[in-house]
Amino acid sequence: MSISVLILTKNEQQDLPECLASVIWSNDIHVLDSGSTDNTLHVAEEAGAKVSVRPFDGYASQRNAGLSLPFLNEWILILDADERIPPSLVDELLAFVRQAPTSVAAARFRRRDIWWGRWLKNAQISPFYIRLVRKGRAHYEREINEVLMVDGEVVDLHGYFDHYPFSKGMDHWITKHNIYSRMEAQLIAQRQIADHSWGKALFGRDFNERRLHQKAIFYKLPGRPFVKFFYMFFLRRAFMDGWPGVRYALVQSIYEYFIVLKTKEIDFRSRNGFF
Repeated sequence: MSISVLILTKNEQQDLPECLASVIWSNDIHVLDSGSTDNTLHVAEEAGAKVSVRPFDGYASQRNAGLSLPFLNEWILILDADERIPPSLVDELLAFVRQAPTSVAAARFRRRDIWWGRWLKNAQISPFYIRLVRKGRAHYEREINEVLMVDGEVVDLHGYFDHYPFSKGMDHWITKHNIYSRMEAQLIAQRQIADHSWGKALFGRDFNERRLHQKAIFYKLPGRPFVKFFYMFFLRRAFMDGWPGVRYALVQSIYEYFIVLKTKEIDFRSRNGFF
């Protein structure tokens, strides 16, 4: 039994070749593009991938459109272009889909965020991700930091996949997170954050459920940028990852400060009738 692959792209000519090379074992690779203006489509077609183009209208909606493509296989592996599947994980994935009971609808495994050749083992905030789903049994909700909702049991695997968030440089990372911070600020300002439960945040049986409630609680904390730095640097011991870990804790705290400032700006402009 093989696994289909879904890769979402937008101007990914730099990262896509290595991503495609890491899934060459699949007999059904799909690239859903958001309207690239570089060589992305040519790279995908040259590698034998099936290419679809769809205008981008939201992160969750784009991913849901990808999941509705005509896949050949029952199981779908979801990737971004700056991610790679190591050979050791391939063996585990293929073994898993061969024996997974019908009650199981998805698999969750760990991601290694790598910056300047260093795995951010301690600094990394969210190591587990659901990336393998049974066709027709999963969909995305929430437009920023999308949440994958699964109809069925989720199984944890042991392997890792690799992620290179800074592969296109700091300018690209900052530009992307400038957009993310605006979207998160709008969610907070518009009171679109779900009510939280301390019980589910601490003891929820599902990892995604715990993360959702933890995020809702975090949004309500004062001094969030300092809290985030303290959590990453001291509690998670980001300093154990060397200078890349220290820098990552700093840029993540700055990102959080952008969210705080933009939320205050939205509130100020709303109160004073600017929009």
